[in-house]
Amino acid sequence: MKNTALTHVHESLGAKMVPFAGYNMPVQYEGVNVEHEVVRTGVGVFDVSHMGEFLLTGPNALALIQKVTSNDASTLTIGRAQYSCLPNGKGGIVDDLIVYRMKEEQYLLVVNASNIDKDWDWISSHNDLGVEMRNLSDDYSLLAIQGPKAVEAMQSLTSVDLSAIKYYHFEVGPFAGIEHVIISATGYTGSGGFEIYCKNSEVEQVWNKVFEAGASFGIKPVGLAARDTLRLEMGFCLYGNDIDDTTSPLEAGLGWITKFTKDFVDSETLKAQKEAGVTRKLVAFEMIDRGIPRHDYRIMDAAGNEIGKVTSGTQSPSMKIAIGLGYVTVANAAVDTEIFIEIREKGVKAKVVKLPFYKA
Repeated sequence: MKNTALTHVHESLGAKMVPFAGYNMPVQYEGVNVEHEVVRTGVGVFDVSHMGEFLLTGPNALALIQKVTSNDASTLTIGRAQYSCLPNGKGGIVDDLIVYRMKEEQYLLVVNASNIDKDWDWISSHNDLGVEMRNLSDDYSLLAIQGPKAVEAMQSLTSVDLSAIKYYHFEVGPFAGIEHVIISATGYTGSGGFEIYCKNSEVEQVWNKVFEAGASFGIKPVGLAARDTLRLEMGFCLYGNDIDDTTSPLEAGLGWITKFTKDFVDSETLKAQKEAGVTRKLVAFEMIDRGIPRHDYRIMDAAGNEIGKVTSGTQSPSMKIAIGLGYVTVANAAVDTEIFIEIREKGVKAKVVKLPFYKA
């Protein structure tokens, strides 16, 4: 089990620690609902240093990224980031990731913790272009400072105008007394804020200064449990639950990051799937009757036929209702379609809804 550079800090704060993607991670401090609420209304901080970072450098770096990712990275200018995925050559997804254009011929790929080795091997296997690849995952830390008060709370820590950084843009500059920090207007909560990349040796100083600066704003540390409820309220996919090696980006509603203006791994397969039409779709649903949907629960139609499976589900802290995502047959995917989630061998009524669940 790996620790992040801040594991001792989380333990001293009384966090409940759990194994996650090979790391010892804080799942909660005060409680999921409290931590969820502070991100929706104020500012909270996640240690997500378990995420992986690959640096790709050289004249063919873009060509390699274009080959292995589904989105069109040629549109990226320096200082911009892009959500994308790695198709697996069989119509599924190796991982989803964020691509940052750092310099003219340099890109940073940020991947999921559980897939670091798998992604590295996959990208390396396609690197016949002489691109220099460096795996920085064990050397860098990542803090997600999220919530509507993040800009105001953090501005005293940097000379960079935080309010001027647009969504999915970033700056490299001083932050919390450390030079050359990546300040990225990204995150997986839907409540605004930043993700801060720095070296492991620097992150404790950054953490402490972030909490000093945010004290008057009611800043709190937030664990992975609230990160999951926050992302689910927005309908953001979680790898291993909603997307994996058996789901295509088109089935998952990720057609918007699947660009057929270029050739990439699986582009022909996915183009054919788009033209033929998918047979199942990832849908969002709200429970009408009482019950909480969980991963792998069966989804049924009114006649009791199995039409799919739940991929993510929870009781929404913001909306006080049970919500979920799941794959269903296309015939049952339209908004307002009545479906039934099998909970304890009983069909519990739900309905398909439009994303996001939570609207600020």
